[in-house]
Amino acid sequence: MLARIKRVVFGAWDEKAGMAGSVGDLLRHPRLNHRPEVKAGVLAEECGALLAEFFRAQRKAGARTAGG
Repeated sequence: MLARIKRVVFGAWDEKAGMAGSVGDLLRHPRLNHRPEVKAGVLAEECGALLAEFFRAQRKAGARTAGG
């Protein structure tokens, strides 16, 4: 917000902790004096798949290091 970014574009929603329209909406909060344009859901399926694969790999790597 302080950087005055004009547009925020994202693909995957975060239903558990998202603050761009899911759980809350920090980007459009009425008490803030800057509200960027928000383009949500761009290539949503592809972005969701990338995130799922990333976190699957993180869990797998964590299981390897935790085991010894």
